[in-house]
Amino acid sequence: MVKKSNRGKAMSLYANLAARRKSKSDAKARHKAEYLASLPKQPLKRLLYRLHPKRVFKFWFSKQGAITFAKLLGVAVIIMAIFIAALFAYYRRELDAIRPEELAKRVQTTVTNYYDRNNVLLWQDKGDDSYKLVIQSGEINNFMKQATVSIEDKDFYKHGGISISGIIRASLSNATGGGNVQGASTLTQQLIKQVFFANEAAANRLDVARKVKEIILSIEVERMYNKDQILTLYLNESPYGGRRNGVESAALTYFGKHAKDVSLPEAALLAAIPKDPTHYNPYNSEGNADLIERQHKVLNDMKEQGYITEQQADEAKKVPILDTIKPELSATEDIKAPHFVLEVRSQLEKEFGTKLVRDGGLNIKTTLDYRIQQKAEESVSKNFRYATAIGANNMAVTAIDVPTGQVMAMVGSYDYNNKQYGEVNAATAMLNPGSSIKPFVYANLFKPHEGQNFGAGTILADENIDKQYGSQLRNYDGGFFGAITIRQALGNSRNPPAVKAAIAGGLDNAIKTAQEAGDKSYCVGVDYGLSAAIGSCAVKQVEHVNAYATLARQGNYLPESYVLEVKNAQGQVIKQWKDESKKVLDPQITYMLSDILSDNAARSRVFGTNAAGFNVPGVKTATKTGTTDDGKGHAKDSWMMSYTPKLSVGIWTGRNDPKALSSLSSTGNANVITDIQRFSHQEIFAKEGAWKAGDWFTKPTGIQTLTVSGRTDIFPSWYVKPTTSQDQQVTFDTVSKKKATECTPQRALTKLSVQTFQDPVTKATTTTAPDGYDANNTDDRHKCSDAKPTVVVSAQNLSGKTYRITATVAPGTFPLSSVDIAVDGQVISSQGVGGAGAYTVDHTFTTSGSKSISATVIDQGLYDASDTTSKTVAGGGNPNDFASIIDNRRRR
Repeated sequence: MVKKSNRGKAMSLYANLAARRKSKSDAKARHKAEYLASLPKQPLKRLLYRLHPKRVFKFWFSKQGAITFAKLLGVAVIIMAIFIAALFAYYRRELDAIRPEELAKRVQTTVTNYYDRNNVLLWQDKGDDSYKLVIQSGEINNFMKQATVSIEDKDFYKHGGISISGIIRASLSNATGGGNVQGASTLTQQLIKQVFFANEAAANRLDVARKVKEIILSIEVERMYNKDQILTLYLNESPYGGRRNGVESAALTYFGKHAKDVSLPEAALLAAIPKDPTHYNPYNSEGNADLIERQHKVLNDMKEQGYITEQQADEAKKVPILDTIKPELSATEDIKAPHFVLEVRSQLEKEFGTKLVRDGGLNIKTTLDYRIQQKAEESVSKNFRYATAIGANNMAVTAIDVPTGQVMAMVGSYDYNNKQYGEVNAATAMLNPGSSIKPFVYANLFKPHEGQNFGAGTILADENIDKQYGSQLRNYDGGFFGAITIRQALGNSRNPPAVKAAIAGGLDNAIKTAQEAGDKSYCVGVDYGLSAAIGSCAVKQVEHVNAYATLARQGNYLPESYVLEVKNAQGQVIKQWKDESKKVLDPQITYMLSDILSDNAARSRVFGTNAAGFNVPGVKTATKTGTTDDGKGHAKDSWMMSYTPKLSVGIWTGRNDPKALSSLSSTGNANVITDIQRFSHQEIFAKEGAWKAGDWFTKPTGIQTLTVSGRTDIFPSWYVKPTTSQDQQVTFDTVSKKKATECTPQRALTKLSVQTFQDPVTKATTTTAPDGYDANNTDDRHKCSDAKPTVVVSAQNLSGKTYRITATVAPGTFPLSSVDIAVDGQVISSQGVGGAGAYTVDHTFTTSGSKSISATVIDQGLYDASDTTSKTVAGGGNPNDFASIIDNRRRR
């Protein structure tokens, strides 16, 4: 019973509660129904009725309004949280490619360094737009760090990457049209913006997406790096006016000192710049007053934040800081070997792109040897007076290491700073090589051919070939040497034989041979004729020097190279020199050419036997000159090419305009060649063990020495000596070296073997004789009417058996040459004779009896005359008592 009672009570309680809820619900429903019934029935009137200010006010300040507001606020907060989370998630997904842990790797030196092969710094390329030098925290002065924090982000050491108050302040500023977002970005955010969003930030507009990304990355960076690391990265990345990024580049540029050495006023000035680097650039005089004002603000902020004292701030403000700013230098102000370095940069830009080469912080080890470069520059400067003396206004030099093809020196113009043409690199410009192209024409001729083959001793007559050439072709001296060998033709740089060589070997093949050897640009893209065989096309000097280096490499071609190694900002090697040689000429061919070009006798008829430049004291070289004209017979360019087994050098002297030279002289070229070759070999290569005196090319297997057409010389293994009939004996005059006539004196007669050959171009049959004799013309030095010299001999006893013998001589048509005095047919005296007169000799006889005394005089035409007298020499006593003077003379 009790249980039922309790259960009844409980049921009664729940029933009452339900009744109450229902009563309240009914009351609310009734109230709402009454309220709705009181509203106008028409929808528009009902809306206006409900929006009445009194009713709206009453609702929102009622309990129900408060509850509604709380609900709406909660929903808004939830929605906002979801929105922000979604926004961050969306942009975080976009940041997957940005690795904040690699921030330090992105803050890298952008200055590209160029070094020579021995690590001499040639140039720091700071790019065209901006550059930075990255340094470590310990290399930055504390004043610099404090000044930056004071002016840029005083709460830097307190926040975690973002400033909420700053963001709100910036938002309000933008909402009111202030547009100043400076307070929004912490130093960390500025770093993120500079490193990751520089291009977007350059648009200078409020970008919500970028701001969200900055905030996300700033928070992550603060977790990964400590404050000093972040500050150091910021100082290395910040802009400091003009093209300078990073505090190190700014300190060096403006004050000529490293960032670790800047003073308080200097640090304050640098810290003032990044807010507006264009306006506050110290070289922008219009912004100097504002810059000083901001520098003072930096000092005040440092004082207020406890970094410096008031006294330090006041003293720093008194320093005339702008007076200490260094003058602004051009980008290439301190560059060494400018033409070479800029050529290296140009080539690397083609390979890696301009951005990486100029802003990638590369370290480039070039092939240049700055020691040789300095010697080349010094010699050009010293000898430029010889260039101006002949009307030239420019010179260019290139030197290439033969074994590797690496450029060791390059002087692109006489003066790089010459405003008119100095920056133009003549060493890589297109120039006419003139006769210096001839070795490659002969190289092609020396190759194996069907039918006739050629060697250094092959006759290739220097004669008029205007008909075959198509216009007038002459040598520089206007004459011809006749039937000469290729050795003599190349050594003396005769034009007709070179053109013949091009015809016989094929002009196209000759051009191809030059190109394969290294003259890549020679005659490319132009119509050429036979004049190309003597240098009428254009070529780059550096290519031409390398083509000669191919001869020195005994036929191995290597592309000319400028770079040994390139490392990126992370120290990784991204380019390295490698041997890319290939055989283009048989070593027998290059050996013959080197033998000819080093032969003093081969060039003696034009250049003499001791010409400067051809003969470098202590260094054996092979040398070739070249000249071109302006088409009117006036010299325009002058070349000299020189090589050894170790170094190939070329120099060009001419003008930077089409004008002709006033005269032609090789003195300047010869002196420069001598200076470079002597210095390089004796002062560098010899000391480094890369060369020793006497080094020369080893004669290749197959080279044969033959006597052909009466001349003994070297020939390649594929040359077959032509079979001929018995040599014909011809009498020559040794004075004129032509065939003798009836007027040729007996003493001038000699018999030599001659042969006939057919010229490969003119097809004319020519008779040849050895040693420069002309078998096609007769003696023109002697005439039958020539007067002969005369001589009278006498003897006077001096004492005992001693006599003074006198020959009195007089010249005929030719000047006298010598007089011989003989006793009993034995010459006892031979004297040079300068002119008419008496020439004596004292002689003591060893026996007595009759003695025959004679004198013979010879002139330069090899005419002679003799006179004889006899003396009886007594056995003892006074010779005047016993000597019988026999006046029995025979004269002829």
